[in-house]
Amino acid sequence: MNAPAPFICGVPRSGTTLLRLMMDAHPEMAIPPETHFAPKLIRALEDESGDAARDRAHELITGHPRWPDFGLDAGELRDRFDSADPFDAATALRAFFGLYADGAGKPRWGDKSPKYVRRMRLLHRTLPEARFIHVIRDGRAVALSLSGVSWGPRTAAEAAERWVDDIERARKLARRLPYTEVRYEELVADPEPSLRRACELCELPWTDQMLAFHEGAAERMSESTRDLKPGSGGTVTAEERARQHALVSRPPSADRVDRWREELPAEDIATFEAHAGSLLRELGYAE
Repeated sequence: MNAPAPFICGVPRSGTTLLRLMMDAHPEMAIPPETHFAPKLIRALEDESGDAARDRAHELITGHPRWPDFGLDAGELRDRFDSADPFDAATALRAFFGLYADGAGKPRWGDKSPKYVRRMRLLHRTLPEARFIHVIRDGRAVALSLSGVSWGPRTAAEAAERWVDDIERARKLARRLPYTEVRYEELVADPEPSLRRACELCELPWTDQMLAFHEGAAERMSESTRDLKPGSGGTVTAEERARQHALVSRPPSADRVDRWREELPAEDIATFEAHAGSLLRELGYAE
């Protein structure tokens, strides 16, 4: 029986990294930097078996732009593939995550990849142990945060449409899945209730060490402070990647929750609310 594995997802810049670091601070849980390759790997291995499947899985994982973030040895991963029979996508993913957890000296693993918010059913069909934790943040704060990254949407309207589509799709996909939602605003104001709920979903015993996550956050984030050339093209520099998550090395603070009110241009606020007002109200975010 495979231990429940948290899959932290949500609209980018919603607080998924914060929750990842909190749960990764648990002495039993290792959560690597964003993987991104799981859905493609699952589909690629649908019609493959044996050594052909092993070759394809190894190529997809070690050839992925994010592979260097994990600090793993490609030969050790291949050894795990070769020792598994039969071999399929679930085996490949468990071997990868298990190798990462072993390197961290921990018995259990999870994942944090925001875009998996759109692939929950596919992931759960492959890995029945997957437990989905959807981090939701006020979309206007998300729009402000996305405006400061090179890969974000170009307009407030695009940000609103992506925010609405991702959240509504996730809630639809989550029916009959092991799933919970965590509000970013609650996570930074009082982390323990949200963390306890996430732990309960994953059958993970509580520990106060998760509340002290920031003490080791800088070291954990150093894994991904290098230039990244995503498959979509361009380069996200090491400096930008470090800047995006600079605040996670401090204790969480609710002081920045409403920063969008002062820093997001009034016309962008109006545009966002025009496109996403219904969902903002449904989620309890005041206009």
